[in-house]
Amino acid sequence: MTQATSRAAGADNFILFEIAGTTYAVRSSLVQQVQMIEHVTPVPNAIPVVEGVVHVRGRVIPALNLRVRFGFQKIPFDMRARLVVINLGGRVVGLIVDTAREFVLIPDAAIEVPPEGITKLSGKYLDGIATFKERLILILNIAQVIDVSGIEDMTAEVPS
Repeated sequence: MTQATSRAAGADNFILFEIAGTTYAVRSSLVQQVQMIEHVTPVPNAIPVVEGVVHVRGRVIPALNLRVRFGFQKIPFDMRARLVVINLGGRVVGLIVDTAREFVLIPDAAIEVPPEGITKLSGKYLDGIATFKERLILILNIAQVIDVSGIEDMTAEVPS
């Protein structure tokens, strides 16, 4: 099913991934690729959410650790960890997640607007919450997730 066909049918394609036991989704149209994490080069004096830089398809791109971004405990990468490479308006960023392996079509009717109390707690990271195959999926607003301009002065220690 093409993206145009899926939109006409009232559904959209998503890549699902997990962070700290919670399932998140990003529209597949924003994802360039999903790959294993081979090597992340640390960048001196980077904010904690920036794990470093990675080499992807001949480009060096920043790698954001979504565990840190969302306030979860940082853990060592294992064989299940993945780099989800996002392209949003020409800005390419890698998102480090615990695991990513599903590609699904979620009907628009399954997606609800996040309750107001939730959006105040989690910033504006969420575009919606889907109930799909008996589980809750948090649909991310990628523009907000990759906007780290407001946390440049972040000096709080991240649990290791």
